[in-house]
Amino acid sequence: MDDLNSPLNDDEIDRLDQFLINRIDNEIITEEMDEGIFDISTLDGFLTAIVSGPVTLPPSVWLPSVWGDFEPEWESEEAFSEILTLLIRHMNGIVQTLMQYPDDFEPLYLQRQVDHMTYTIVDEWCEGYFRGAELSSNEWLAGGEKIAALLSPIYAFTEAMDWQGHNQDDDEVITLQKAIAPNAREIHAYWLARRVEHPQREPEISIDQPNAGRNDPCPCGSGKKFEKCCLH
Repeated sequence: MDDLNSPLNDDEIDRLDQFLINRIDNEIITEEMDEGIFDISTLDGFLTAIVSGPVTLPPSVWLPSVWGDFEPEWESEEAFSEILTLLIRHMNGIVQTLMQYPDDFEPLYLQRQVDHMTYTIVDEWCEGYFRGAELSSNEWLAGGEKIAALLSPIYAFTEAMDWQGHNQDDDEVITLQKAIAPNAREIHAYWLARRVEHPQREPEISIDQPNAGRNDPCPCGSGKKFEKCCLH
């Protein structure tokens, strides 16, 4: 069994990215259908919001949002276990960085080359973050103006806000983009402090998952050791 505490290497990140991209047949997509999450940057933003929010969300809640209307048809239990393990490990990698080395946390942005120039693309990551936060939107509202202000540069690059971040001059766009990572760190710290002050009853995990060791981070993404969380 893979160590759920082990961050994904570059090959595993590419494997997960290709799976997300190739799981949908573009010929059957209609405008009304939810494509779910179909690239690694969107997934990274989504999982960052999941592990940073005011409540713990088990995979049974957030996994359907990854698939949207295109839940994969698994060839075998092993195929499902491989992808789920990669998802959980990537989520736990985000948890570990935010909990232990928050200053090292950086979003997994996409990059694009145009005329030999490399540009950072934040939109997909921000869309994923928005999608993750929406799963517990009422609880996020408890953060009031403080959280709203921290979310502002993230949401500025989302469809929900009509991509307002791109309507600024170049310097302001760069300023907004540079605010995303530190704001994400601060959001995690804000909700973490309140979770410690007001512990919540941990939900039961209701889908099959790879087993976790007692000292591994819990697969639910709470940041707690498995023996202190979903084991009981």
